[in-house]
Amino acid sequence: MADQRGGGARDVVLGVEEEFHLVDLESRCAVPRVPELLDELAALDADAFAPELKPSIIETNSDPTASLTDLRADLVRLRRMLTSMARTRGLGVAGAGSVPLVDGSAMGITESPRYERMRDEYQLLAFEQQICGTQVHVDVPDRDAAVAVMQHSAPWLPVLLALSASSPFWHREDTGYASSRTLAWHRWPTAGPPAPLQDAADYDALIDDLLRSGTMSDPGMVYFDMRPSAHQKTVELRICDASPTVDGVVLIAGLARALVVHGVRAHTEGRPQPRYRPELLRAASWRAARSGLEGDLVDVTGRELVPPSRAIRLLLDHLRDDLEDAGDWDEVSDLALDALARGSSAARQRQRANRGGGLESVVDMLVAETSGAPDESAEERLPTPETAAPVLLGEYHPPQYDEAVDEAGHVRPTYAWLVANLERIGPAGLLAHERSRDAEQRARSMFFPQPDDPERLFPLDLIPRLISRQDWDQLTAGLVQRARTLETLLQDLHGERACLRDGVMPREALRWLPGPGEASTLVPAGATRALISGLDLVCDGEGRWKVLEDNLRIPSGIAYAMADRRVVRSVLPELQAPEGVVDSDEGPAMLRAALLSCAPAAAGDEPGLVVLTEGPHDSAYFEHAMLAEEMEVPLLEPSGLRITDDGTITVAVSGQRIDVAYRRIDEEKLFASPDADGRLLRDPLQAAVAEGRFALANTPGNGLVDDKAVYPHIHALTEFYFGEKPLLDDVRTYFCADPDQRAHVLDHLEQLVLKPVDGYGGAGIVIGPQASAAELDAAAADLRANPAAYVAQETILISTHPTFTGTELAPRVVDLRAFVVLGPEPGVLPTPLTRVAPADSLVVNSSRGGGSKDTWILR
Repeated sequence: MADQRGGGARDVVLGVEEEFHLVDLESRCAVPRVPELLDELAALDADAFAPELKPSIIETNSDPTASLTDLRADLVRLRRMLTSMARTRGLGVAGAGSVPLVDGSAMGITESPRYERMRDEYQLLAFEQQICGTQVHVDVPDRDAAVAVMQHSAPWLPVLLALSASSPFWHREDTGYASSRTLAWHRWPTAGPPAPLQDAADYDALIDDLLRSGTMSDPGMVYFDMRPSAHQKTVELRICDASPTVDGVVLIAGLARALVVHGVRAHTEGRPQPRYRPELLRAASWRAARSGLEGDLVDVTGRELVPPSRAIRLLLDHLRDDLEDAGDWDEVSDLALDALARGSSAARQRQRANRGGGLESVVDMLVAETSGAPDESAEERLPTPETAAPVLLGEYHPPQYDEAVDEAGHVRPTYAWLVANLERIGPAGLLAHERSRDAEQRARSMFFPQPDDPERLFPLDLIPRLISRQDWDQLTAGLVQRARTLETLLQDLHGERACLRDGVMPREALRWLPGPGEASTLVPAGATRALISGLDLVCDGEGRWKVLEDNLRIPSGIAYAMADRRVVRSVLPELQAPEGVVDSDEGPAMLRAALLSCAPAAAGDEPGLVVLTEGPHDSAYFEHAMLAEEMEVPLLEPSGLRITDDGTITVAVSGQRIDVAYRRIDEEKLFASPDADGRLLRDPLQAAVAEGRFALANTPGNGLVDDKAVYPHIHALTEFYFGEKPLLDDVRTYFCADPDQRAHVLDHLEQLVLKPVDGYGGAGIVIGPQASAAELDAAAADLRANPAAYVAQETILISTHPTFTGTELAPRVVDLRAFVVLGPEPGVLPTPLTRVAPADSLVVNSSRGGGSKDTWILR
């Protein structure tokens, strides 16, 4: 390799060593037949091929080059030479960290004094090295720079491992890891993350210590994930599995060179070397070996778990300047995003094995990919909506606007990568994942109990719903505006009642008005009443979002949305959005901040916050418990409160003062409950609220404005209070207390949806187009007798979404519940809950058989 010169990143030379398994094309087993190929290969290119420790593994060495284009060409040349020579002997070449089938005769080692010494010294470690890697050599100015590069690159190396992971199988068994090679490799005493070293002298001293200790028998046995060469001015990347595709190698090589250029620049500029705990670096490598591109990875610099899409984006952002300087940005970034969409080789191998072909089929796939020849069943394995005969969507015929499939039956571009991944998994794979889903939900106690089924799991369909960032940003602005309108209406009705005085909203829209002494009138002026609202939206037959309902009492769903994400990520790690998904786990921090903003001034810098629940028999108890845990606050039933003699509200078991309570219990049930000492809570709680010593969120009385009779007037109220046009549409709604509107409803009842103004959970709804004549007659009679008790809405074509039925995907009606917080910084939690109606139904409520989906807000 040539020295790195001053011409910039474009002139930095690199080369690649690839290791390959030789397999018998009939048995598909790795076989120890490398020695019989070497002489003929040497005659073709004396420096390009070399034996390895195992006689079933051969190494190729590319020519040094400064061009990824030239590197690609040389890698293809060497692979063709090797595969052509192997094929004449009934052998195939497989580029992968491991192959699933190994002939017993391959368990020996290559005849060589060095290898025999290693066998005698390391025993099992030598015998089990039936593994292959990809090593990238990159020029550096000197060995001090090489050591600096190791330190600056260390936190990013696990991401390269995840990109290359290609060894899920070991001796016919699925290891559960994407890179089982890493497990075997890290058993060497000198393998793993680079040691924290200052310079070449420090490195050489370490090598001397290891040699004197007998830990390794020669300097070539330094198996750090990155190391300086012992003979050349290069640094060598060693962490990666072998790759079945040339694209995979070029991607790793381009990233490796950028890491080296970045580290050399940092060294030249005198920047201090970063310091990371070796244990964290090793843990990050383990996580990458476990996950590949199908599970979370460790962001070492941020010290947190992140989706692989986020980890790769962080790496690309970190190296962008260096990649652009080398002229590699377009190629490397495209290859990285393609790798995310395609998934790791480990995942593809598992999918092939699970599609019925067995491990022999996996070997065939690896041999085909390594040679560059088309795999005979590649279309089945990697379908795209345009070219592959769909299985899951084969009979998909949406009756109305569908969010994933257009009216011509074509998958919409936003969903193309998702559908391709789902088709690879197939119906049998999804069924298996559903079993894992159920086990995961039970382990998390993710129940939504019903009277006849106290351990009913919260229904979750594994097919995620996608919302573009543009849509989400527009929804956020409209949702915050609507929540502000509802909050202002609450304040107005507890104040001068200008909306009634000026005729913007009729008095008949309200079932009551707050009177003196009622709990809602005791809330101090200026306190936020509807701190957390749950606004239900639907997408109509033209793809436009509309608000369907407002929920301001104790809206449920935040934790279920978070848990849906965690379950789907756990059981379907193959699904990763190419550009990443907004993190739903940020929701509890936003919620906590909003709740704490309500604390009385006397609470000081550390207000006491609790979540109040009715108890385990509440159908949403899972949510109460999860939110309390995520916000790191106590979860209390009313009996867990204690009122002290001076009226202070405390946690009974600890005596901790409570300043804010997130109320997840009906207000009347709370007030009618006794505290730990048997004292009714009504008077002390209401007094504490009135005196500004205690905050309840949401405040009592919010049901005043989330009844459906208020809904038709929200647009007018937005203009009345703020002089703004509403940003979100709503569904045409008729206020049945108005005689003219009621007459229209009675004349068109078979075309409308009739809803009780105080109904919830889908109870009492009459859907005209689906109702019988007798049901319509009964509804009309009740409407005439109680006109103020109802509203009617136009039936709209609500969007559908693919939902797994056990054999295929079928369109099901969906809505979206979004959660708005009105703290100092109003916003929408990144935890919207998609609810799914059963077949042939428009009702999405869980209590009426509805389900849910994970909702991905795309970055």
